[in-house]
Amino acid sequence: MNDWPEGRTNDRGADRGPRYGRGSAGAQPEGARVMRHVQRPGVPPQAPPQPAPDGYDGIPRQSPPPSGYDSGYNTGQVYGTPGGGGRGPGGPRRPGGPGRPPGQAPDWRKRIKVGAIVLLVAVVGTSVGTYFWADGKMRREVDLAKVIDRPAEDDCTTYLIVGSDSREGMSAEEKKKLHTGSAEGKRTDSMMVLAACGGGNSMISLPRDSDVEIPKFVGSESGKTFPAQGRRVKLNAAYAEDGPELLVRTVEHNTGLRIDHYAEIGFAGFANIVDALGGVEMDIPKAFKDKKSGADFQAGKQELNGEQALAFVRTRYAFAGSDLDRTKNQQKFLSALASQAATPGTILNPFKLYPTMGAGLDTVIVDKDMSLFDLAEMFFAMKGVSGGEGTSMNMPISGERGGNLVWNQDKVKELVKQIQNDEKVTVTEK
Repeated sequence: MNDWPEGRTNDRGADRGPRYGRGSAGAQPEGARVMRHVQRPGVPPQAPPQPAPDGYDGIPRQSPPPSGYDSGYNTGQVYGTPGGGGRGPGGPRRPGGPGRPPGQAPDWRKRIKVGAIVLLVAVVGTSVGTYFWADGKMRREVDLAKVIDRPAEDDCTTYLIVGSDSREGMSAEEKKKLHTGSAEGKRTDSMMVLAACGGGNSMISLPRDSDVEIPKFVGSESGKTFPAQGRRVKLNAAYAEDGPELLVRTVEHNTGLRIDHYAEIGFAGFANIVDALGGVEMDIPKAFKDKKSGADFQAGKQELNGEQALAFVRTRYAFAGSDLDRTKNQQKFLSALASQAATPGTILNPFKLYPTMGAGLDTVIVDKDMSLFDLAEMFFAMKGVSGGEGTSMNMPISGERGGNLVWNQDKVKELVKQIQNDEKVTVTEK
């Protein structure tokens, strides 16, 4: 049935249907309104619809509308984004990416900027994480606040570095392999003062047989005050009597230098650090052997592992100067160790950095105020000494008293004065 009044035609539908693919000779959907073609007066007759050819699917083929053409037809479905970078439902993404017309080159400056920001965030995050991990592993066990009657502070940062004969954490097999013996407790095997100053760094070994006076002190555990009695003992006896705090007090009393930080490492920790680094290269000027330490070295450049390094720094019976020659070897090795630990090959290589830091931080005992930055400064100061930027020497000796080595007090006073005044050390040990 035709709903249009007589004499009128659905020319709008008839005219627009084929144009938009809505009217055709094809089959109409079920329920669609069918309109009869009526000739409009004054309008040329139009050819009636022709039957569809075989194989025709009922959808008229037509050219796409011109660019910018708006049909006014809107179903509510969004088929793309204004830049041509969108995609229809379930359809493929159009070329060009979101917000960029097809054919436009990517903004590499923006990509590089974003990549740099991501890399910076990753580096900062890793660095912060490493810092807190390492800081949490530090063994801050020495309380320098218990040390009384201290010298005045100066511009240098002064470290007391102690190598103990502690066998903590070592198995019977390791003790045998490293020739450490099985003595209980721990004693100082080496001591040295490292002064990091603007005028140059100085590393001064304190022979463990040095003749010193035990001053008035407060017991680190008991809190009891022990008055001075004029007792003169070997320097390592101070450590054996009341530990690191009394050792610091004794060094300060007998030198006049203020000790800012304390660092101590035992046998096992020392060997583990060397092994974590993959060995340390040393140039040994003369071959030597020692049954007690297990040393057996040929002359020349060679790489020492942990076991060999420990034997090298402990040997004294093979030398004419005994402990004085040993302390020089200790200085040489610690400087070489610091130089290798502070290289980009170690710092930038996580497979070396983390094992080395882990081995060191697990075994190095420091004072409660020591930070990671202080520890790093200590290593770089030792590296500077090995690089010729500082002074390496023994405490000047003037003779012996009852088997103890007596310091040359005039030279010691001049040495301390140069350090306190932040001057280059010119004092010699002889």
